[in-house]
Amino acid sequence: MDALADAVRAALREAADPARAPGQQAYMKSAMPFLGVSVPETRRLTRTVAAEIAGRDGAALLPAASALWDDATHREERYAALALLALPALRRDPAIVPVVERFVVDGAWWDITDEAAHRVADLLDADPAAMSAQVRAWAGSDDLWLRRLAIIGQLGRRDRVDGDLLTDAIEANLDSDEFFLRKAIGWALRDYGRTAPDWVRAFVAAHELSSLSRREALRRL
Repeated sequence: MDALADAVRAALREAADPARAPGQQAYMKSAMPFLGVSVPETRRLTRTVAAEIAGRDGAALLPAASALWDDATHREERYAALALLALPALRRDPAIVPVVERFVVDGAWWDITDEAAHRVADLLDADPAAMSAQVRAWAGSDDLWLRRLAIIGQLGRRDRVDGDLLTDAIEANLDSDEFFLRKAIGWALRDYGRTAPDWVRAFVAAHELSSLSRREALRRL
């Protein structure tokens, strides 16, 4: 067994709030139960335990993330796996790309995908050429959640957003009637609109967006 994964599990169970757990599970529409630990607290506990056991050893963090994910009995363990990928030793390491992809496909829901999107932004900063190619591949994937990941993968990058990459990710999904993709398109455009409002207005004017995507994109412009 992985010592770090075991220690994270123990910390989560010590912090569990059984009274809170059913509400979390209902809100997330999750078949997997919750322990009743908030997401911020899950992240904090994971960082603390990882610092105590693994320090900055990325080689120890990656297998622990996989162990937490694969053996999860409660959803917070999957959140903890994602939190390990966010630690400085891993967050820009290309070795996490297939792990992020696997977690998103296996997790198959918005909470997992949206958290994993932060790693895409980090990886684009670390190696723009390689990661841009990966994002374009995800944008055309058969998997709904990988496509959402590609669309929202530049959230928060502000003036570092690659407009061509964002365009390609969105255009690959314009014909979809999936709510989670239409919402993602609007979200990504709205976020970039804080930095490049004229670019977003021009993009919206030039493309046939769904009413949801258009409304979300222009909501703060």
